[in-house]
Amino acid sequence: MSGDTADMAATPPEAEAKPEPRARAKRTSTGSLTRRMIVISTIWIVILLSGGAYALDRVLSSAITRNFDDGLNYVLTALIATSEVGPDGELLLTETPADQRFLTPYSGLYFQVSAQGREPFPSRSLWDRTLDTSRPIPEAEVQYADTREFETEVLRVAEREVRLPGSDLLWRFQVAQDRVDLDKQIYELRTTMLISFGILALGLIVLAALQTIYGLWPLRRVRRAIVAIRSGEKSRIDERLPREIAPLTEEVNELLAHNERQAEEARRHAGNLAHALKTPLTVITNASAAKSPDLPATVMQEARTMRRQVDHHLARARAVGRRSSAQARTEVWPALKAVERAVSVLYENATIDLTGDKKAMARVERQDLDELLGNLIENAAKYGGGRVFVTVTTTTACVEIEVEDDGTGIPENQRIAIFDRGARLDTGKPGTGLGLAIVRDVAEIYGGSVSLEESEDLGGLLARLRLPVAS
Repeated sequence: MSGDTADMAATPPEAEAKPEPRARAKRTSTGSLTRRMIVISTIWIVILLSGGAYALDRVLSSAITRNFDDGLNYVLTALIATSEVGPDGELLLTETPADQRFLTPYSGLYFQVSAQGREPFPSRSLWDRTLDTSRPIPEAEVQYADTREFETEVLRVAEREVRLPGSDLLWRFQVAQDRVDLDKQIYELRTTMLISFGILALGLIVLAALQTIYGLWPLRRVRRAIVAIRSGEKSRIDERLPREIAPLTEEVNELLAHNERQAEEARRHAGNLAHALKTPLTVITNASAAKSPDLPATVMQEARTMRRQVDHHLARARAVGRRSSAQARTEVWPALKAVERAVSVLYENATIDLTGDKKAMARVERQDLDELLGNLIENAAKYGGGRVFVTVTTTTACVEIEVEDDGTGIPENQRIAIFDRGARLDTGKPGTGLGLAIVRDVAEIYGGSVSLEESEDLGGLLARLRLPVAS
């Protein structure tokens, strides 16, 4: 017990502390898309219906007022038609107005005929009041006006000035009616319109809300599917969705597949590298255990092998990390010139000729293009007879680079196996057999390819490298 206690006491507190769970990244939001669409629809519906209601109110109110004025004008015309001037210049009515309201005091319907220097001739309904005659009006034209001459009534007045036969005076005929009936009709119209347009606006807003919620519902299904993918319940979005959202889900599925491919590549690369390094390490370990006299030479040789393996996998890792860049653009010709100068220094007896499209642009990083061209041209200079011919051509789909030499070539039945890691046909020259494997792997990462053929011009090997053209 004491020993256990001592061990526990010696254990630092930091070693017992459990790591805190990683906090989830805080989500930022610009608001609800559903709420935004409903608010925009509501504002637009209110603006449109308000404008329509205002225009309709103006039209119908004017129509009701015009109809009211037509009634006043009818009475005014009848009053003028039944008026004449008596022998003493007084005004006489040949017929009494038929509307009994003209005979009832303060009935709300009045008429009055007046002239300068003459006593006004009012209807009985005016009783002890008179209509205002101070408003200027054009002769022989009917004029309508709203007045507040009486405290308890707002009048709508139709008036006209005419010269009656047998009189030189300008007689003013006036017919007035209380606006209460007119205002009541307009009020009822506006109330009906307000209720109708309110119900219409509410119905349209509800329709817009339902349409928005129903229209955006597939996005909620996509969200639930992504949550299921993250929790491991699903691996893909496999629901049937509208054609407008289907491209989004296809891209998400492609992204998931891309990530899975990258993860699988990473696992495979780690396994390949471990396998590639295991043999050299075993050789070094055995040589050390046996105290081999050539231990230094063995260590140097296996160290070079391990370095080539590491360089190979680093080249693949760099290409995988950069291939997602859509902006990768490299001029082929400057890369060719740089590789040609470097290989010419290493192999002074080799003659390297370049020809073709000097403006070719490939969708590949410059460092990876140097790796590809360096391996192909160095192999041609190393294993050829001294002549290397490089041709660059551009098509609508790819940039094609042909590297030819005048060596003995490779038999057709061995042209596929030569791409395997460590495969070498000429073991008498230095190398690890990883050059063509690197070329194949890096080219395929960028969506390109490499193939081996027989050179018709030089008689040796022709390596054909195809890379996507940069638009």
